[in-house]
Amino acid sequence: MGKTILITGGARSGKSGIAETMALSLGRPAVYIATAEAHDPEMAARIADHQSRRGAEWVTHAESRDLVGALAATDRRGPRLVDCLTLWLTNVMLSGDNWRDAAEALIATLPAQRDPVVIVTNEVGSGIVPDNALAREFRDAAGLLNQWVAAAADEVHLAVAGLPLKVK
Repeated sequence: MGKTILITGGARSGKSGIAETMALSLGRPAVYIATAEAHDPEMAARIADHQSRRGAEWVTHAESRDLVGALAATDRRGPRLVDCLTLWLTNVMLSGDNWRDAAEALIATLPAQRDPVVIVTNEVGSGIVPDNALAREFRDAAGLLNQWVAAAADEVHLAVAGLPLKVK
């Protein structure tokens, strides 16, 4: 069975770069499961920046909501990098889907993966309390989801100033 590695950290902590290096160290080619949706020009530019860093050793699989399906479709094709879990959660919540059901399905599918899965997520618990209900709901959901995935993961790394700190 493949192992699950969670990389967490704050905004611009270097977590995606760390995760990319880690995934490629597990085999090539690697599959990049991209969860972002470009709803505005700024997000489109961020997506383009991530794409420009990847070379021929990456195969991109774009999936904004059906993460379990994306993992099933890409298993046995090499290590996978999911970037990122918090964008996936945003997409699930904004679609009106039950995020807890989606999270439970994800947690259940991770141990069955044959190839390694590296997951990037944002650490959301170190900031201020948001000023609106939706943002607080998201912060709480992201915190719980991160805890659940960390418990299921074989390894957890915290990205700080571009450096990985192994937590588990």
